[in-house]
Amino acid sequence: MTTRTVSFSDYRDWIFAGKDRSYDRHTDLLIIHRSDLDLCTATDLQWALRRAEEVGGPEQVHVSDIDERYIGMEGIPVEPVVFELEEGALTVSFTFVEEFPDAEEEADEGRMVAAMQPLLARHRAALLSIDEEDYEGVARIWNVRLGFKLTGRKLAALFRAGQDLFDLMQALAGGDPTRETAGSLVRAGRADVLIGQPEGHWLEAKSQHYDLATATGQISLAQAVSRFCNSEDGGIVVVGMTTKKTAAGEHIRQLNPMPVRPGIVRKYHQVLENRLFPLVRDLRISAVEGGPGSEIILVDIPPQPEELKPFLVSGAIIDGKVDGAFISIVRRRGEGSVPTTAQEIHSTMVAGRALLRRGQLPQ
Repeated sequence: MTTRTVSFSDYRDWIFAGKDRSYDRHTDLLIIHRSDLDLCTATDLQWALRRAEEVGGPEQVHVSDIDERYIGMEGIPVEPVVFELEEGALTVSFTFVEEFPDAEEEADEGRMVAAMQPLLARHRAALLSIDEEDYEGVARIWNVRLGFKLTGRKLAALFRAGQDLFDLMQALAGGDPTRETAGSLVRAGRADVLIGQPEGHWLEAKSQHYDLATATGQISLAQAVSRFCNSEDGGIVVVGMTTKKTAAGEHIRQLNPMPVRPGIVRKYHQVLENRLFPLVRDLRISAVEGGPGSEIILVDIPPQPEELKPFLVSGAIIDGKVDGAFISIVRRRGEGSVPTTAQEIHSTMVAGRALLRRGQLPQ
């Protein structure tokens, strides 16, 4: 008999991937941890919610990214994306609040729907509903619901679709882009929204592919990624956009999609696995359509745990020449890079040895 990844003994006791997740029947709030998403299937959650519905259990499942020890506590923060049972089907929904919208600009549902299409197709999702409420110029509230074919899919895939669409709406509504919203824009086929943005501590643009057939190109790619790995906020590298130098620094000037190269995403991954240590947590590399027969490559690097730093690149480019015997350590600062100094490396090694000598390791 196959063990379900999501189950409950009654509407109070929920089990996700073998772990108890508390349900408060007074508030009708069921919260799971972000780590559960990779381990649980969408069909099992749908089955469990259908059973719970028969005894008055929850119709929604919220997700939190806090330390697992606090999951059962009251008042913990949750993500905007929610799993919900709608007429017996598992859906993903979220509410996006556009604060102080432009009073002269009416809500354009058609524009939003059109902008969502590439991202919906990428995630194999269907837009079940979208509606908005306007609160007299103070806020515009968008309610979005997504549907999926569930067979063979983990909750993580559905959750990521909701997150990407939430970030897309946030970016289209205005405000300064972030790594998350910019990544969603590129994946949604709206990289053009980044035109005019400056390169900075989380954004780097490149007009052409790295020459991955050469050691120089491989090291250059690994260094570009390691800069963001060693920074506090992570970042994105967009390959297929040109920049222009201005008095204020490098700004993205225009799109420059490249001819489609089958297998290029796998090649990027292989180079980084061979040239960059340790492995980058939750790295996402995507080939996004940039027009007929062309593509843009997005390398999305989330913030990395401090205990994994510094990230090391095997090989260095010295005076334009490759030296494979060296390692290089760089991190992002503004639109440029700064090397990690010998003193910083030595301090890290000394601290690590001191912990080992006392028999203690960082959690």
